[in-house]
Amino acid sequence: MKKKQSPIGLIIVLLVTAAAILLFKHFYINDLNIIRAGVLLTSDQPKGMDYTRLLYKYHLATIVNVRSHSEHRERNWYNEEIIWVRNNGVNYLELPIKREKYFPDKQTREQFLAIMADKNNLPVLLHGTEDDERVAMLVAVWLRKSQGYSLEKTLKTIKKIIDDRELTNAEIEFVGDLKKDN
Repeated sequence: MKKKQSPIGLIIVLLVTAAAILLFKHFYINDLNIIRAGVLLTSDQPKGMDYTRLLYKYHLATIVNVRSHSEHRERNWYNEEIIWVRNNGVNYLELPIKREKYFPDKQTREQFLAIMADKNNLPVLLHGTEDDERVAMLVAVWLRKSQGYSLEKTLKTIKKIIDDRELTNAEIEFVGDLKKDN
């Protein structure tokens, strides 16, 4: 005769699994990329507790947002971000780049390099929306111009930001031209 199994073991396993999933989601920040620890991070739009996690775990000093002004009303993220940075002493800077024309112009590139050169701004969180090419192109500017990265190493890094999709010829050309553009 088979002994009847107690469902308690299964219930415990299910509870532990559910708790692990909830903890992971609680501490997870969408598309967080640490480009250089203590210097530059990128992510999707932070939400809710993401800001506090970024402040305490990474000692965030500055948020740089690449969204254009027309995007500021999407899902009320702008108000949440502005209130949070004011309440927590974090710098907030905007370098608006249009989604459809995501290659930063010379003035925007120079502004971003100046932000990154100021030690008081570090570490910086650079963000836009998910898989944001604008963020990837500004990271490429910093890596090539300030950090001396090779073309290959820069392309590998920015591919991670845009979720490993193949880069377009225009993106490869933009990053390649950064060393020539002084």
